[in-house]
Amino acid sequence: MNRPVKHSLTLHGHRTSVSLEAEFWQAFRDIAAERGQPLNALAAEIDEARGTDMGLASAIRLFVLRHYRDRP
Repeated sequence: MNRPVKHSLTLHGHRTSVSLEAEFWQAFRDIAAERGQPLNALAAEIDEARGTDMGLASAIRLFVLRHYRDRP
């Protein structure tokens, strides 16, 4: 797995960045495409659901993991 790379996102009109490994970033993009959802909208959804004790990058990684783990 590669080292994390910073990626820019816009959440509720504010720019932010997350550092994700290439594999997680690609899986995140794939899930957004599967759902027919813009990447920033999916990131905002994950951001709203995460607790204050977790960073956005970790929340995205867990979202990706759960998405693929929970598939039939």
